[in-house]
Amino acid sequence: MADDRQRRVLKVFRKFSYSLGSEVSQRIEEILDENEIADDELETTIELLALEYSKQEGATAPSSLNQGRVQNYADVNMKVDLNILERVYQGMRNQTEQVDEEKELLDPESHLYVINAFDMPLWHWSSEAGTFTKAQGPLTVSGTAESRILAIRNRLNIIKQCVLRNEHFAPSTLPSKDREKLVTLRSTKQLLGRAGERFLLLGMLTHNKEGKLCIEDSDGSVELDFSNLDEPGDGLFTEGSFALVEGEYTEDATLEIVAIGQPPCESRETSR
Repeated sequence: MADDRQRRVLKVFRKFSYSLGSEVSQRIEEILDENEIADDELETTIELLALEYSKQEGATAPSSLNQGRVQNYADVNMKVDLNILERVYQGMRNQTEQVDEEKELLDPESHLYVINAFDMPLWHWSSEAGTFTKAQGPLTVSGTAESRILAIRNRLNIIKQCVLRNEHFAPSTLPSKDREKLVTLRSTKQLLGRAGERFLLLGMLTHNKEGKLCIEDSDGSVELDFSNLDEPGDGLFTEGSFALVEGEYTEDATLEIVAIGQPPCESRETSR
């Protein structure tokens, strides 16, 4: 071994209280050359080899210590046994080869399944039925004039159902002193003529013709005033995203926001 390389190898094995004989040093040199270990990976590789060696039976203490002829264990440098080292190396090689074989056996086709979009039914939310109904007519690549509106409306209704199922937005029907103070989910059409009251709305963040930020639901839209908002909730709020906003409706037909947050999520089992 080169002096620098040998010194680094000895340093690692000494961390585990091991000493190296000439045959062991030569074998470690062969192992490093066989696997083309780079200098920057030398200490990591040798430390892994020494760690695996220390786990082997018969590598924990010399025979003289077991026989009670050595009193001070700290003064003992356990000599690395060549046969045990060879066994450790072969075990590490077999483990690496097994992992490589498993990677080769992975078949991408068993993890990917392509579904024809035309084989999937198209569903739209029905306010009358309170559920999704299957769209009539053949499916086409080109959308209709109302397809974009339907997509946004369907997404709004899906999120709304999740919100209404959430326990924080579904207060108890039993009478209580705090029931009147609870804020329930409202629609933009319920804001008219109720200035000074606080509302909780769910809708899509968008800009009106004047460039003002609004929240829009299936019944209309209202301009948002963020001047009294201290800090928004967690998440990223962008135009076109759906959000829950709470605020006070003003005489200027704006909603002074006091809180904004993401709609609550739910598990797949709950959604079903």
